[in-house]
Amino acid sequence: MITIEQQISDLARRAKVASSSLTVLSTVTKNRVLQKVAELLIEEKESIQRENEKDLVNGRQKGLSAAMLDRLRLSDTVLQSMVTALHEVCALPDPIGKVDDLVKRPNGLLVGRMRVPLGVIAMVYESRPNVTVEAAALCIKTGNAVILRGGSEAIHSNLALADILQKALVSQQVDKDVVQVIPTTDRQAVSHLLTLEEYIDLVIPRGGEGLIRFVSQNSRIPVLKHYKGVCHLYIDKDADVAKAVPLAINSKTHRPGVCNALEGLLIHEEIAAQALPVLATALIDKGVELRGCTKSTSLDKRVIKAADSDWGTEFLDLVLCVKVVKDFEEAKAYIMKYGSQHTESIVTENYSTAQRFINEIDASAVMVNASTRFNDGGQLGLGAEIGISTTKLHAYGPMGLEELTTRKFIVYGQGQVRV
Repeated sequence: MITIEQQISDLARRAKVASSSLTVLSTVTKNRVLQKVAELLIEEKESIQRENEKDLVNGRQKGLSAAMLDRLRLSDTVLQSMVTALHEVCALPDPIGKVDDLVKRPNGLLVGRMRVPLGVIAMVYESRPNVTVEAAALCIKTGNAVILRGGSEAIHSNLALADILQKALVSQQVDKDVVQVIPTTDRQAVSHLLTLEEYIDLVIPRGGEGLIRFVSQNSRIPVLKHYKGVCHLYIDKDADVAKAVPLAINSKTHRPGVCNALEGLLIHEEIAAQALPVLATALIDKGVELRGCTKSTSLDKRVIKAADSDWGTEFLDLVLCVKVVKDFEEAKAYIMKYGSQHTESIVTENYSTAQRFINEIDASAVMVNASTRFNDGGQLGLGAEIGISTTKLHAYGPMGLEELTTRKFIVYGQGQVRV
């Protein structure tokens, strides 16, 4: 009998072999694969939704929340959004083969750098089965083979989508092992996958902090990740309060359960007496519970005293920490202590202060007079993303097509030898 370890090793080996076939694929062929996936999602919608219903039934029996079940559901709207995403990826420029920085050396050599695939990417993620198609599309476009391991709650949906993806690959004479979904929910499969450094070039975990820490602590393979999104909005003394209100509301309440939602509101003490009551009214009207420092509770009795454990917490809910700070330096120190290098934003009309914030705050996205919710591949012009990295090596922020590639040196000579 084949063990789980043998099954996963064979799957990874086949992905490695398949990845070499991608290097010769034209952009036209890769786009045809994605277009075929889009067609099949519509043509086989009923069979996909039948498999998805199995996951929904199991989820209800296991007591999954309404929010989790909603993320799991492959409704007509969700399927159409997947089709739209596929067309968007098709329309994006193919980075593979692009040569940058071609220069002529004093000895006559032409030296440049060419974008190439990373090779084999393993993605470990939770819940939303639409991630299966979106991640596969980005990997196909960038010439990477991908091994997908979704959450156990979505196993039937993910296997149905894997079948669609592989049918599309075969229709264009591409090795179907370019995209594989791990067919078991056994956690040992992930543990073993993370040891296969000879076959896999990069692991991308996407989900809760527990999942990401498990992957990071057990992987022998480089991991691109972010543990959590503790994002802040700093209301500077030179802020336009009327501008700050919708930014705070959008950052916190648009989708409170995502990684770029607001978790901390910092207000300069010179403007706090004016700004805090206005902000508090607007946020409380949207159902937000405010937990603050002693100064903020004295300025507005609707702000309850924060516990020590609240500072730096990723609530992923309608709860927000409020801190009155003495100046820019204290705001910066707070962000350095409690932030997660995900997204930080300032509200100010002072150009110099805005530039200081841009230059001195360390996060994958730093914003001026903009909602933290804009830290998203689609919103930042990448077209789509496979995740957000706060690890800096080799990507920082949303990972689009270029972030799924690396650059190799290319050298054109005329017989030169080194002396």
